[in-house]
Amino acid sequence: MSKVWFITGAGRGFGSEFAKSALERGDKVAATARNTAALDGLVTAHGDAVLPLQLDVTDRNAVFAAVEQAHQEFGRLDVVVNNAGYGLFGAVEEISESQLRDQLEVNLFGVFHVTQAVLPILREQGAGHIIQISTIGGVGAFPTLGGYHASKWALEGMTESLAQETAGFGIKVTLVEPGGYATDWAGSSATHADPQSQYEPLHTAMAEQRKNTAPGMVGDPVAAGQAILKLADAEQPPLRVFFGTMPTQLAPRLYQQRLKTWEQWKWLSVEANGAVPQQ
Repeated sequence: MSKVWFITGAGRGFGSEFAKSALERGDKVAATARNTAALDGLVTAHGDAVLPLQLDVTDRNAVFAAVEQAHQEFGRLDVVVNNAGYGLFGAVEEISESQLRDQLEVNLFGVFHVTQAVLPILREQGAGHIIQISTIGGVGAFPTLGGYHASKWALEGMTESLAQETAGFGIKVTLVEPGGYATDWAGSSATHADPQSQYEPLHTAMAEQRKNTAPGMVGDPVAAGQAILKLADAEQPPLRVFFGTMPTQLAPRLYQQRLKTWEQWKWLSVEANGAVPQQ
């Protein structure tokens, strides 16, 4: 039985590959984009199996209307992929308040709007799978991406709670945490803060690091499109899953260091608890 997908940010990058993979195997897709012209290729190739929807995920009313239109068109929603988002580059001191608020509006509140819009439908069905596109940057943090990390760490916490709240309704929830991929995430789709001279050495070092990333650590978006099908078809999908090789190597090192630090400072943690009443 084919699935019905609702995918945000389907005009390019991951979203486009997710939609193509689903459509090519015979599924139906409600595909959203800020500019529906970006969806013309999908419509030409797959006709009525695609419902192109113009959508800015920061517009809550528009989100609810788009979800309702998709539900009316296809009769159900099986897989909801919150993919729309972008990167904000700049040291914490460099990014403006408006840039940070805009980042949160898209990467966090956009997901929040879509999630709240689909939940009544999935609850009534007694089934469905919400897939949130996070990042390895939702597990670890790197210089000059503090605003982006703020949005994704918030998404991770909200989604972990969501998974526990909706399990009893038959709704599955997964966080996909990709590493570096050959998409436009750091290109024209990104926002860059005005640089300050004090951070020039850091920006130079980060640019050099990205330039020297080993080819095997940069993922293929087409492969990610195929991988999400297996995730969507899983009977018991994970709460978290990495996409790409780089996260599988980086995350263990991050957690080993955290565990080591927590153990080294356990004495202070216990001391901060105060006296334990005698039984």
